[in-house]
Amino acid sequence: MSRYTEPEWSNAALITIDTQCDTLDGQPFEIPGTSAILLRMRTLLEAFRTVEKPIIHIVRIYKADGSNVDLCRKEFVEQGIALVSAGSSGCQLSPELLPHAGIELDADLLLSGGIQTINSREVVIYKPRWGAFYKTPLEQYLREQGISTLVFSGCNFPNCPRTSIYEASERDFRVVLVDDAISGLYDQGRREMKNIGVEVLSTGQVIDAVNRNDSKQP
Repeated sequence: MSRYTEPEWSNAALITIDTQCDTLDGQPFEIPGTSAILLRMRTLLEAFRTVEKPIIHIVRIYKADGSNVDLCRKEFVEQGIALVSAGSSGCQLSPELLPHAGIELDADLLLSGGIQTINSREVVIYKPRWGAFYKTPLEQYLREQGISTLVFSGCNFPNCPRTSIYEASERDFRVVLVDDAISGLYDQGRREMKNIGVEVLSTGQVIDAVNRNDSKQP
C-alpha cells in the first residue's frame, strides 16, 4: 500500500450506495446479494456513528415520467414500471441502514440537488447517474468536512459503486472497498480495485481500524 493511497482513518467517511427497498430480495429492482449484506452494513454504520465520523447515503430516485432516468431504463419507467419512484416506499433507504425509525427521503429536496440531513454527521445525496460525483454536491460536501478517505459499501459493485470509486480515485481521495458489505463483487473486480490503489478490506477490518484510530484521539 502506497503512502499516497493508504487510508487516513482520522479523516474517513462511510458511503453507502443505492441500498434502497426496491433493490432488496423479491423487489422490482432486485439486486442479488443486497439483502444478505444488510446486517454487515448496519454494523459498519453503527461503528461510524459511535465515533461520529461522516456517513453519506447515495440514492437513485426516478421521476414517474422518466425524465431523469438512465437511457437503458427509460422505456421501462415510461411504460409504468415503478423503480425507486419518487415518494414510493421502494425508494426509501432500507430500514437496516437508518439511525432510527420513521426517516423518509425528501424527494423534492434531493432531486433539486440538496443534501438531506438524517442524523448527526449523516446525510443523503441523490445522484442522477451511475457515479456518486456526477452532477451532485458530494465532492464539495466532502472537502468542507475535511475528508480524505472514502469507505464504500452497498448495492451492485459492477455499476454504481465501481463508477463512484473511479470518480473518487480521479479526485485523489483515498479509497476503501468493504468486500463483504457490497453486493455483486467478483474476483476480477477485487483485482481491478487493488490495481488502482483501493484498499479492499472486510467489515471487521474496517471497524477495527476505525476503533483503533478513535482510541488514539485525545
